[in-house]
Amino acid sequence: MSGSRDAKPPVLETSGGGGRKSSIGNRVGVLLALFVTGYATFINLYVTQPLLPQFRDIFHASELMVSLTVSAPVLAVALAAPLVGLLADALGRKRVIIVAMLGLSLPTILAATAANLDQLIVWRFLQGLFIPGIIAVAMAYISEESPRQAVGSTMATYVTGTVVGGFSGRFIAGLCATHYNWRVAFVCIGVISLAGCLTTLWFLPRSTKFIRQTSATASLASLHMHLKNPHLLATYAIGFNVLFCQVGSFTYINFYLADKPFSLGPAALGTIFTVYLIGAVITPAAGMLLDRIGYRRTLNIAVGIIIAGMVLTLIRSLPVIILGLTLASTGVFACQAAASSYVGKAAGKARSSAAGLYVALYYLGGSFGSIIPGFFWEKGGWFGCVALILCMQGIILFLSNILWKD
Repeated sequence: MSGSRDAKPPVLETSGGGGRKSSIGNRVGVLLALFVTGYATFINLYVTQPLLPQFRDIFHASELMVSLTVSAPVLAVALAAPLVGLLADALGRKRVIIVAMLGLSLPTILAATAANLDQLIVWRFLQGLFIPGIIAVAMAYISEESPRQAVGSTMATYVTGTVVGGFSGRFIAGLCATHYNWRVAFVCIGVISLAGCLTTLWFLPRSTKFIRQTSATASLASLHMHLKNPHLLATYAIGFNVLFCQVGSFTYINFYLADKPFSLGPAALGTIFTVYLIGAVITPAAGMLLDRIGYRRTLNIAVGIIIAGMVLTLIRSLPVIILGLTLASTGVFACQAAASSYVGKAAGKARSSAAGLYVALYYLGGSFGSIIPGFFWEKGGWFGCVALILCMQGIILFLSNILWKD
């Protein structure tokens, strides 16, 4: 391991007013860049969810088959994340983030050229290959560069960007599919992704605390170390469960609401994801809660909120279902803020590879979350999906209370 730094000198606080202003300005720039990074990533990831009922009709395919447009990029994220974590530990943080953001925008735009469902799934898989270079490295950047007392709130700013981006992608896709067609949605989102890349390039400072891993042997040794760490293993399992439940619920809720008695179209389904915006308010609060009461207590509260929200969606009233989805999404983002922040704490060092493994398991959970609930949907409809998700919440509570320490 080398002591070399992939960085420019940090902005230092001084006793003068100019120094304080520079420090505050630098902090605002970092938070803006991290927010935009999360936004530009997640505007892409789940963009097809409100389009699934339409794809079912356009491509004459089953719910399970069209759901592969959701699971394909998520699976690609899971496969690529460990390698990206090792790469970032060797190359640095900012350059990997920028290259990945640029790469993500290209298959996004090209997805608009898909002639059939198979081609669309391939483009979606290629999108997913670039996403770990943003997510895992941003998590490591935050753990390394943030003041210790502000890691939770800084991570919450990034997660808030992912919340708003996740909503925007679905909302834009629903509007475009209703007023134009689904191809226009991919072009619009690809252009937004390019703009986000340029913003991050301009505002995100280089790392000042990054320590380069100079050999593949050291990087592989760090992976072995992480896999022997019970606190990290519990965090990986929690991450798996969190995204499993989020993707499962927000994928199959579209079929539930598109069918009778609700009969919602793509624009209305895209609007339903407005519930994500509550996460933009709750997630920063969750970050402050993390810093105040700790990871485990915050996670327990969040899981309780998810359980209450999912139970409410069983009531056949659209306003009550929206309330339930609002509670569920609020709990999910609070869980994600807690788990992703705990990765850096539990790893201690080689945080990019630790974050890469977390992202791999997290998105592997998301990939399974768009497929396995499909079998429960076929047997028990939305009730079957909810029953599965509630069981998974019990696993999260067990793991956090046994293996997490505040």
